[in-house]
Amino acid sequence: MQQFVVPQFIDVEDKIFGPITTRQFVIMLVAGLIVFLAWRFGDLALFVLVLCTVGGFALILGFFRVNGQAFHYFMLNVIQTLRKPSLRIWKRDYQNDFLNALRKGGYAPEMEVTAPVKRVQRARIRDLSLVVNTGGFYRAEEDDIIQL
Repeated sequence: MQQFVVPQFIDVEDKIFGPITTRQFVIMLVAGLIVFLAWRFGDLALFVLVLCTVGGFALILGFFRVNGQAFHYFMLNVIQTLRKPSLRIWKRDYQNDFLNALRKGGYAPEMEVTAPVKRVQRARIRDLSLVVNTGGFYRAEEDDIIQL
């Protein structure tokens, strides 16, 4: 029988520089580039503002984890939760042709057809319990033949 290697730890990201992953490195590289451009082409106030906002956001995005998941996944989940209502209310919009059919009486709700309920006799329940208790050795048909 052929054996296969099953990959383990597939949720762990690859490290490139010590404890830094590829995703963290790219985030820090882009943030560093933006901060460098603010230093090079802006004044000190712009540099400090960009350093605090972009640098802080990059640090949070790269290194902060919430419940074991990356921060950007957490933020996506928060945004999706806020966009969807937590209380769902069914609000049916009726069309004019449907309302006219209701007024004229042309609409008949569909009735569910239910199967008749079969009544189980006590003897049948007794026979089933004997079959279960004896592990299938008891046969109800053989017992009926003997009683005749």
